[in-house]
Amino acid sequence: MDDDAAARAKAARESCPFLTAKQTAFHLGIARSTLKAMRLAGKGPRCRRHGRTWRYHIDDIEAWSAANARGGDHG
Repeated sequence: MDDDAAARAKAARESCPFLTAKQTAFHLGIARSTLKAMRLAGKGPRCRRHGRTWRYHIDDIEAWSAANARGGDHG
């Protein structure tokens, strides 16, 4: 994770660790519709429903992203 992404993740944890679908999609660099399709297929980051809104915890987003890393040196 680059320094800017790490700083944003740290700020999210400190202010509110739950991101909206729009914030999560931006954080992952994907379209919100892609995130929704992944949620419906059970393939995206773990999420929770808070009232009418789906929320993604920053730790779940980061864990999902790390588990889906491919190639390069991850060590």
